[in-house]
Order: sequence, then C-alpha cells, then structure tokens
Amino acid sequence: MNVADSQRVASALEQIGLSVTHHADEADVIVLNTCVVRQSAENKAYGRLYSLKPLKEQNPHLVINLMGCLVGVKGHEQLRKRFPFVDVFSPPSDPGPLIAYLTQEDSQHLEYAETQRRFSLMDEGSDIDFAIQLPADEQGKLVSAHVPVVLGCSHACTFCIIPYRRGIERSRPATNILAEVRALVAQGVREVTFLGQIVDRYGKDLQDGPDLAGLLRMGQDIEGLERIRFLTSHPSWMTDELLDVVAELPKVMPHIEVPVQAGDNDVLENMRRGYTSDEYRRLVERIRTRLNNRWPGVSIATDIIVGFPGETETQFQRTYDLLEELRLDVAHLARYSTRPGTVADRRFADDVPEVEKMRRFRLLEEQQERIASEIAIQYQGEQVDVLFEEKVKGRWKGRTPTNKLVFVESESDLTGQVLPIRITWAGPWSMQGECIRKVSAGNQLNEL
Repeated sequence: MNVADSQRVASALEQIGLSVTHHADEADVIVLNTCVVRQSAENKAYGRLYSLKPLKEQNPHLVINLMGCLVGVKGHEQLRKRFPFVDVFSPPSDPGPLIAYLTQEDSQHLEYAETQRRFSLMDEGSDIDFAIQLPADEQGKLVSAHVPVVLGCSHACTFCIIPYRRGIERSRPATNILAEVRALVAQGVREVTFLGQIVDRYGKDLQDGPDLAGLLRMGQDIEGLERIRFLTSHPSWMTDELLDVVAELPKVMPHIEVPVQAGDNDVLENMRRGYTSDEYRRLVERIRTRLNNRWPGVSIATDIIVGFPGETETQFQRTYDLLEELRLDVAHLARYSTRPGTVADRRFADDVPEVEKMRRFRLLEEQQERIASEIAIQYQGEQVDVLFEEKVKGRWKGRTPTNKLVFVESESDLTGQVLPIRITWAGPWSMQGECIRKVSAGNQLNEL
C-alpha cells in the first residue's frame, strides 16, 4: 500500500513541475512516507525524520512533508509541536495537502479541513481521487503495480494499529479502479495487485457494484493486462466463489496471501481474529482442493506473530506444529511489539521477554526455510511461465504465477514479457532458469 501511495505522490509532484532526485541534499521537496505497523518501523521513521532537520536548517526553503500512518487520519497537532521543522503533514494515500501547500491554494486551516473531509469517519462512501499517471522515471519500465481497492480497515484485531491510522474500511468504486488499471496498462504495466487490508471484503460497504470476485472478472477483460493478484485476504472472508474465480480466470494468479497469525485458539481469540486453527486448516484444504484442477501447485502465504502477550511455550508449539503440517510456501514472521492505542496495549501486558520472542522467531524462520526449500526443489527441471520485471546486477528478474522469484541471464530486453523458462536451480527464496525459446534482438521468440 505504501509503495502505491509513494508512486501517486511522486506522480502528483511531477504534474506540477517537479522531478525526482535520489539525493536528499539536492531536493526542494522531501516526502517521508511512513509505516507504524511495528515499533521498529515507527522508530526508523522518527530517526529518518530527525536526520532531515540539518538539511532544513541549511536550506530554510526546503519543504519537508511527513506522510502516512505516522500522521494517521485523526489530526496531527502533537506531531506538529514535536517536529516544527516539518512543513506539511499528510494522511495515508493523500497527496492533496502537499500539493495544496506547494501551489499556495490552501492555508493550514483549509489543509486540515480537507484532510478531515476526505477521511471523515462518518463518510464511509468517500473515495480518494488517485493520480494514475506514473512518475516519469517509471513510465515504460514499471511492469507490476499496486492498486488500492479497499482503504482502511474496520476489523480491529487487538494488535493492529491500521484502523486507527488509516480509518475505517472504504471500498473504491469499480469504475475508478478499472480506469486506473487501464491507464497503468497504457503506461507499460502488465501486472496489477489489488490491495486491501482485508481485500476479500471489497464492495461490502457499497450499495451497488461488484464484490472482489466480480472485480477480478472485470479486470480479466482489460486488454494488455497479463496478470492480476490480490492481497491481503482474511480467513473469515475467503469465499468459494472467490476461489472459483482464481481457478477459472487465466489472468488471476494462483498465489493466496491469508494470514493465520497464530496456531493456538486462545491466542487467536485474544487477537480477535474470528476463527480457530481448525477452521484455518479447513480453509487451506479448500484452497488447494478448489484450485487443484487448474493450479495443482497453488501458492499460499501466511503471516505469523510470535510472542503475543501471554503466549506460552505450549501455545507457540501449536503454531510451529500448524506450519509443519500445512507446509505453506511463504511465512511472513514478526515478533510482537506493542502499538500504543490498540486493544492489546490496553488489555494485555507485553510479558514475553524479547530474548524468548527472538528464539521463537528463529525457530519458525529455520522451519520455513526448510519447507520453502523442499517446495522449491520440485520446480527444478520444470518449465514455468515467468513475467519479467527488470534487470538486477546483470540478470533479469521475474516471477512465476505462484509468485516465485526467478533470475535469468539474457542479452535481450525482457521487460514486461511472459516467457517459458526451464528452472535450473531452486532455493528457498529464489530460482535460476534459462529461456526455452531464444529471444532475438527485436524481442521475437524463436524456437531453440
């Protein structure tokens, strides 16, 4: 989501005449787009912000914009007092206050009023007018783009700060989303990922319009678009209809991100996740069964939090055992950190020692590396279709339908092409391969 937000603010700045520089000391405007989903991310944001203060002292005309979840949707007066050298404070997904400041079309009062209007907790039907012109340095080069379809979240897991910083759940109209996708495709994008904190809930708050399954069907018809992905799903909202769409539509890729967070039912209840470990097991079985005919190697990714308040060794072991049993392709791991203002912060003591959190983290990390290696080795010698994104350190980087990272050596420009690749080496985090068909200088495929 933050990648998408940053692309849009860069595009908005270019539309009023600015251009990108990669050196902070050369900039006239610096935008710090922040994440606070974990304490470490928030600490990094504060550290980076303080590091910009000397630049402001050297150049008083420098405009510093603090954006994103650190600012949130409920006002920023405390931040303004703490960081008086920051000129503009912008909520997530909204370049409006910065553009207004730079074009002198707004005062501080109107800036605040506009922010409140756009993100009013009473205005559930509002939609942000996203810029759809890519920054100049990404046009024709960006192959895969993120498209927000659901903003905010109303589920309120006890550990999560997102509802407090990004506001309640708000679905964007399908017409806006599809217009954005078409514009991205016209600029060279070949793959889009529909984003939402709970993307499965897309359309639940709209009176008219499609649900996520319907939106994917609409995306299937966009000419020039090669692939569609979506994340992040929630176990309670993953429907059979949605899974059938993944199985049916050629452009929708077989990679499902559906976090479990923990394998113990008491921990899940304290997290307010809304399902049990057995229900999650049955969901994984449903995904694999319903997609098996078309995608027998469907990829499933999950999120895990270790060291949630009160988590015992026995409860952690249930998480370990669940991952060992399900053998998922990816596990995004995190150690619990208290987020001020969340339900968990108010109700539970952060009583698992940091040393123990790290031990549990390392155990799952080693386990998942082993499982991912065993899954990856099955690709060795196989042919897979890879969408290539860019050249990195002399090799072309792309992804399989199941989101596996593949590197290939080629003198030709493979940007945006889907090519059949034979996997020659497979590791837990990436693979290497070779083109099955030769790519000529004009990028025409010829049989070897």
